[in-house]
Amino acid sequence: MSDGSDGSDGSDGTDGTDDALRDFPGLVNRAARGLAELSDERARERPAPDKWSPREVLGHLIDSAVNNYGRFVRAGAGAELVFEGYDQEQWVAAQDVGAAPWAELVELWRLLNLAVARIVGAVPEDVRLREHARHNLHEVAWEAVPASEAATLDYFVRDYVGHLQHHLRQIDARLAPPPAKQR
Repeated sequence: MSDGSDGSDGSDGTDGTDDALRDFPGLVNRAARGLAELSDERARERPAPDKWSPREVLGHLIDSAVNNYGRFVRAGAGAELVFEGYDQEQWVAAQDVGAAPWAELVELWRLLNLAVARIVGAVPEDVRLREHARHNLHEVAWEAVPASEAATLDYFVRDYVGHLQHHLRQIDARLAPPPAKQR
């Protein structure tokens, strides 16, 4: 499975987020094709009892898309960058990802993120780049912005894409074949 980023490994100081933001729908579609290749059995495997399976990670990304869809709509309408949080463990448990067919979860994730991409693409640049002194990205962003610093919707969108790529890489790592034993 590929996370659909630009292939950067971070050695040049980037994580592929800028390129991914420019081609967010492409990132989503490429990642969905890779996710669809996983068997339902592999998607259920937990790397450890206290770690999420790829299925649960994807459930978390679905929850993230649902929550951020509304956040981006409100912020694009000029609202402040203050958003309600959510308990990610409770949300993953509540949606019972174990009962849903893997293909359905992948398609739901894909369609939600294509909708997020449309919203983000429709936000005028001046709105996306407007600085907000009042925000709670220190509480709801993946990579927090201190409450004492101004924040932009652009930052929050890039943070969302970075979070998504992080979890796609987690799924990749969990499904990679174990290293060959040395003789």
